[in-house]
Amino acid sequence: MGTVESILIARRTGFCYGVREAIDRAKETAATGAVTVTLGQVVHNEGVIAQLQAEGIRTVDSLDDVASGSAVVIRAHGARPEVLARAESRGLDVIDGTCSWVTSEHRQLARLVEEGYTIVILGTLRHPEVVGLLGVAPDAIVVDEEDEWESIPRRKRMALMSQSTQPPWKFEKLAAFIVSRAHELKIVNTVCPVTIRRQEDTVETARAVDFMVVVGGRHSANTKELTRLCEIVGTPVAQIEGVVDLADGSVFDGARTVGVTGGTSTPIEDLEVVARRVLELAGSPSIAGREAEMAAGALAAAATPAGRTTSLPRTQGHAVPASAR
Repeated sequence: MGTVESILIARRTGFCYGVREAIDRAKETAATGAVTVTLGQVVHNEGVIAQLQAEGIRTVDSLDDVASGSAVVIRAHGARPEVLARAESRGLDVIDGTCSWVTSEHRQLARLVEEGYTIVILGTLRHPEVVGLLGVAPDAIVVDEEDEWESIPRRKRMALMSQSTQPPWKFEKLAAFIVSRAHELKIVNTVCPVTIRRQEDTVETARAVDFMVVVGGRHSANTKELTRLCEIVGTPVAQIEGVVDLADGSVFDGARTVGVTGGTSTPIEDLEVVARRVLELAGSPSIAGREAEMAAGALAAAATPAGRTTSLPRTQGHAVPASAR
């Protein structure tokens, strides 16, 4: 037996609303009997992708892979305007699951282009959200890490935006850097508030525990940032994709309280499964037999309506993700 006596799940975890609505729209469309595909992975979560595949929803990388008459779901990250136009010209049933926050980004970016600003976007060049933004502003300058910032030219009028999942501290630092490079600088803060709140709650949890587990896709930018924040706090942390990655309870040796958090594409139910597994692997003798009860209690204390996995009725069988079955 181990040393862990309690488990905490960070507040305001689970799917962000953009991810939840995109997944729900894909499921609703498939339930009508329509051949349904998502253009790119709807989320960076292999368990969720496997569940969608089990319901007949395929992932394609290009519209060239979509058969005529199919329904194509645009994921929460959005897509380039020309992709949407091409899909409609082919007569495909376009289900636009673009997050409303990203849609707002596109509108604001289009205005900045029209007004003649030199645009800088803080983001990862090949991230699907950034690819969509470049479809609106193809001449925008995309930078990510600080060593890339020197490439930003000096211009009279510049505007700064961000990929929605970038950390706010980096956006603020870049804004301060660009001040010296532009006579007029327009800053449009497009960091998603859900991302900010999730980071705040993760930091709060990390400060209250002896060890953190971050659950999310290995390619998920917002998941990586949660891990980094735990490291900054100074709390030992392990980043995993799912419960199958937890096999060695010795990593929790000496920890009495363990915290669990997840990225925006991690179903909140997965966090309960992970919490239970932590207790099974490393729980102290005093909690033996109560692992499931304690994990369920941790989820109940953390879960909010905003973090729910689905808006669909439970009778449709969509409430429990495949990775939690």
